[in-house]
Amino acid sequence: MGPMDLQSVQIALDARVGRMQYVHLETTNGAYAAHREEGAMTVCAYIRNGRIEFERGTIVGDGPYRVGLKMQIGWIYAEGLTDFEVDAKGRLLMAGYDSEGRLAIALELSDEPFAM
Repeated sequence: MGPMDLQSVQIALDARVGRMQYVHLETTNGAYAAHREEGAMTVCAYIRNGRIEFERGTIVGDGPYRVGLKMQIGWIYAEGLTDFEVDAKGRLLMAGYDSEGRLAIALELSDEPFAM
C-alpha cells in the first residue's frame, strides 16, 4: 500500500460504478484509546461483505482524503484515508493511519466477497 493518488483512486472508483461490489468499512481507535487515557471510550464501526451498487464515487481533500460512494438512496463515506492500492485480485483497498502508523479507518471494494 502506498500514499493516496487522487487520479488513480478516482479511476478505480469510476471503474466500479454500476457494478455490484462487496464493501469492507472499518473505523477504530480500538484498544489504543484505553492505553493512552484511562476511562477513554473505545470506538469502532465494522461491516464486511456488505453488497452495494453505487452510481458515483468521489475522492476529495488535500490529505487525509475522503471517499464518498453515492448510492440510489444514500451515501457511504470514509474520511481520514491516507493510503491505497489496487491489489492483484483487482480490489480497491484504502486505509487511513494515525501519526503512529496505527490503522484508524479502512474502506475496501471488491467484485468478490472478502475472506472471513
